[in-house]
Amino acid sequence: MIGLGEAGKTSLVNLLATGDFKENVIPTVGFNMRKVQRGGILMKVWDLGGQRRFRGMWERYCRGVDAIVFVVDAAERSRFPEAAQQIHTLLQKPSIEKVPILVVGNKIDLREAVNSEDLFAALMPRSLGGARKVDVLMMSCKTKANFNTVVDWLVARSR
Repeated sequence: MIGLGEAGKTSLVNLLATGDFKENVIPTVGFNMRKVQRGGILMKVWDLGGQRRFRGMWERYCRGVDAIVFVVDAAERSRFPEAAQQIHTLLQKPSIEKVPILVVGNKIDLREAVNSEDLFAALMPRSLGGARKVDVLMMSCKTKANFNTVVDWLVARSR
């Protein structure tokens, strides 16, 4: 799980691990790792800090994984350009060129949240063309809306 700070990465990991949502989550400093059992698959889920000082670690933790989940606060449009720049930088790394990527637009329970088409348009670099497939799913950790769809995507890409 990667993405800017306060997008909901830790909330998503907690939801995967326990099924519970907690309102006031402390921001991740560095990283956390949780083992999650879903769909007969045991997944190691890395929750990487989204603050600027931790973003240099992202590529290192994304090498050799089954999937990358980039979590975005779908209601905070002012941060879309920064998120787009970060995902564009990551997608240029040869070490992860074959790793499937899911962009999760979180917080769709908020009135300000955009839809999946608008989020994709705001985040995905035009230079990718059709060379790299990136999936986008919208959800809410708080209400658990579309949570099972995200879990199904992860399970389908886990070895």
